[in-house]
Amino acid sequence: MSVSFDNPFSVFAISLVAQLAAAFAGDLIRKRTASFKQGERHDFSIVQAATLTLLALIIGFSFSMAVSRYDQRKTLEEAEANAIGTEYLRVDLLPPDDASHARELLRKYLDLRAAFYEESNAARIAEIGQQTGSMQGELWSAVLPGAVSQPTAPMALVVSGMNDVINAQGYTQAAWWNRIPVGAWAMMALMAVSCNVLIGYSERRKGQSLLLILPFVISVAFFLIADLNSPRGGAIRVHPQNLLAAAQSMKP
Repeated sequence: MSVSFDNPFSVFAISLVAQLAAAFAGDLIRKRTASFKQGERHDFSIVQAATLTLLALIIGFSFSMAVSRYDQRKTLEEAEANAIGTEYLRVDLLPPDDASHARELLRKYLDLRAAFYEESNAARIAEIGQQTGSMQGELWSAVLPGAVSQPTAPMALVVSGMNDVINAQGYTQAAWWNRIPVGAWAMMALMAVSCNVLIGYSERRKGQSLLLILPFVISVAFFLIADLNSPRGGAIRVHPQNLLAAAQSMKP
C-alpha cells in the first residue's frame, strides 16, 4: 500500500481505516473461536500489554524524530536569513558599481528563498530550484572579479560571506530531504495493526464501540508525526519569517 507521507490527512485516513479493519477482524476471530481457558487470559493480557507498550515507544521515538527535523528546518531558515543579511552588508566593500549589482542580486535571491518555503505547487517548486541555482552562479560571479583583482582581507570577507549564503541553501535543502525513514513508518503500521487485532480479540463486557477508540487515537498520533515530518504538507509548516523580515529591511 502506497501512502503519501507528504499529506498527513491521507496518513490519518488510511491508518484509521486499516486499524479499524484490524480491530474488527480480531473481534470476528474471537467470535469464531473458543473462549479463553484457565490461565490463558492472563497470558494474553501480558502479550497485549507488551505490544501496546512497544507501540507507544515506537510512536514516541518517531515523534521525537519528527520534532527534531522540524526544529532543524526552523533553525536553518534563521541561519539562511542571517547569512544573506550579513553578506548584504559585506558587499559594501566592493567597488560601488559591483556593490550595487550584488545587492540587487541578493534581494532577488532572498525573494526566491522565501518563495521556496511558501510555494506548494510542484512545478513552481522545480522552477524555483532552477532559478536558485542560476542565481547562485550570478552571485558568485558578482564577487569573484573583485576578489581576484584585490586579494585583500576585506575581499576575503566578502567571498566568505557569499560562500556562506550558498552553503546555507544547501544545508536547508538537505534538511528538507531528511525525513523519517520508511522503515520506521512500516514498523509503526505493523505494531498498530497488531495491537488492534489483539484489542479486537480480547473479551469485553461492553459492545464494539470500544474498538473505535484505539484506532482513532493512534491515527491522530500518526497524523501529528506526518504533519511535523512533512515540510510542505499539513498545517505545521516552517514559515520564512526571518527571510521575509530580511527582505523588508533590504528594500531600497
